[in-house]
Amino acid sequence: MQKKIPEVSVFQFLRNSTQILKNPLPFHKSNFDKHGDLFQLNLGLGKSVLFCRNPELALHALQQDQKNFRKSAIQTKDLVKYVGKGLLTNEGDDWKKQRKLLQPTFYKKNIFSLLQLMRQTIEKEIENLPKNQEFDSFPFFSTLAFKVVAKSLFGDAISDSEIARLQLITEEAQLMLVKELRQPYKRWWFSLSGELKDKIQLTNDARHLILDIIAQRKKQPTQNKDLLDLLLQSTYEDGSVMTENQLLDEILILFIAGHETTSNALTFTTQLVAQNQDVYAAITAEINKISAKEGDYLMNIVGSSEYLSNTINESMRLYPPVYFIDRVNNESFSYNGFDFPSDTTFLFSLYAMHRKENLWEDPLKFKPERFSQAKNFSKQFFPFGAGPRKCIGNNFAMYEMTLIFHFMFKKFELIPHFEDIEITPLISLKPKNAIISLKLK
Repeated sequence: MQKKIPEVSVFQFLRNSTQILKNPLPFHKSNFDKHGDLFQLNLGLGKSVLFCRNPELALHALQQDQKNFRKSAIQTKDLVKYVGKGLLTNEGDDWKKQRKLLQPTFYKKNIFSLLQLMRQTIEKEIENLPKNQEFDSFPFFSTLAFKVVAKSLFGDAISDSEIARLQLITEEAQLMLVKELRQPYKRWWFSLSGELKDKIQLTNDARHLILDIIAQRKKQPTQNKDLLDLLLQSTYEDGSVMTENQLLDEILILFIAGHETTSNALTFTTQLVAQNQDVYAAITAEINKISAKEGDYLMNIVGSSEYLSNTINESMRLYPPVYFIDRVNNESFSYNGFDFPSDTTFLFSLYAMHRKENLWEDPLKFKPERFSQAKNFSKQFFPFGAGPRKCIGNNFAMYEMTLIFHFMFKKFELIPHFEDIEITPLISLKPKNAIISLKLK
């Protein structure tokens, strides 16, 4: 028997629009609690979105039947204005071609070669952290994550002032995209006022800055062993290389994807560890054990930090930086008694899945030890996505976060100065008022 998908009326949507603009998650939770794993939100003018917290249906779309699904216009059109058509925003054969080209760049052996570049940046920034005074940790982690990506890409070819300029442009573009998505009724004003044009001009400035770095690199006779070298050496099956525009698009997307979500995860993890001193003690015990090992120190850190890795995963379970994954089905299909017409827009809520009671024991508790058996959660935990479009930089992000926490927790004790962990759900799940202080050991 065909099941009917529960509907949430446009009236309910409009009645809660002010709260949804600030934080849509309570509205989503109330509807999941009322309707179950699926509900359709009517947005008016014949538009609707289907919200889902069923991990089996999510994996069906992302992995098992992924050829029948495409990304929504948010990524393939709206985001393209700011970062161009790269791996994150492309579709179809163009995406397959780029994924095949770029995949080897992010093999573990290549990421290992970047560890020293990461370490130099991390230790320099950690040294400058304020001691014995309250500060908001999110801006620090945002800048640190951006610098790690920039230095991993360009090595010494990029200056601190150029990094700061690129970070400003990237963050301004993200804020503009959020305004467009959250206030679609004002898009005419964004265009008429020139605000949208100004932000797009900023992204053009970023492209020119990066082009200059690429031009200088091509003149150098020696290799620098950074991501730019790897990208310049990448070849398609016919032996050709990326065009300059394509290379620029991929680099801009690396900045977007490589710093935004990582800085969020770093901040949430720091807050959770600061609140749970038993977890901090277990991490520092592991750090001391690793520090006593002989051999390649950085390889030992990323290869042996099991409890720290579990802690990061548990943090991303409770506060997934990418808290929604969007897809649109090309052809109609049926699943578990439900019929879905073609061109249905799905929003898979990782935030809701990761807190669903029948999937997780004590879902609201911070318990890193649960991930000592990570394979048990492979069908319900995918903070980097799943299937062929799983984040290509997942190893880069995990190694980066592991190194940052290793050197930070080795040097400092954490003191929280907040009651509850606050969030700001934008394109990614951002932290808010993440006030801590650090005490030298």
